[in-house]
Amino acid sequence: MVRSALASKRKIGQGPRPGAAYIPAASVVAASLLTALPIVSPTGWWPDFGFLVLIAWRLLRADVWPAWWAAPLGFVNDVLTGTPIGLSVALWTAAMLALDLADRRTLFRDYWIEWALAAVLLFVSEVAEWRVAELMGAPLPFSVVLAPVLIATFSFPLAAWFVGRLDAWRRGQ
Repeated sequence: MVRSALASKRKIGQGPRPGAAYIPAASVVAASLLTALPIVSPTGWWPDFGFLVLIAWRLLRADVWPAWWAAPLGFVNDVLTGTPIGLSVALWTAAMLALDLADRRTLFRDYWIEWALAAVLLFVSEVAEWRVAELMGAPLPFSVVLAPVLIATFSFPLAAWFVGRLDAWRRGQ
């Protein structure tokens, strides 16, 4: 009697949690909000956490991501991070298309290939952001790009683990 009262109401095989379809997008927006933390630095050493979580979700579960989600999520990231409107929209959409192409061209993918794909996409994104900042008149040396790329690349396993745990919770497992 006591055991049944303490048992969880959800049982294995009951299906996903309510609102499970929106949890991936909400986690990307929450990761984009990390840039609002009061961290003061003369150079931006933190990576684009929203993009990192987007890549981790897309590599983990391609079926939960309609291709059109990259544009609105990129727009929200642009608004939250203060980058020029449209930069994340274009970069995130290009990354989703590149990952779709990688899915179609590869026969198998292991963890190291996913990590390399994430590193390349993060590097391209940071270089594009650096180039846009340079075109807008910010005199930044290229070495400014290295810290966010290294931090993002080495934190990708942590992001992938977090997304995996969140996905298991989302699916009710």
